Amino acid sequence: MKKRYDLEDLDCAHCAAKMEEAINKLEGVKSATVNFMHQKLTIEAEDEVFEDVVKLAQKEIKKVEPDCTIVM
Repeated sequence: MKKRYDLEDLDCAHCAAKMEEAINKLEGVKSATVNFMHQKLTIEAEDEVFEDVVKLAQKEIKKVEPDCTIVM
């Protein structure tokens, strides 16, 4: 499954790169991209674990930039 989400309060291109790197390391993630210019997160992951991956991705995002959130 592949989905795109809006990101709210993403303030730093370097932080976006750090988020992308961390999310790509999560188990079950096939690919993840964070587009700073468009404030978008795209995640491709296995269907069975997709919702868990999104929750873990939010945790990784908060570690890098506490005010940034995934808009569902």
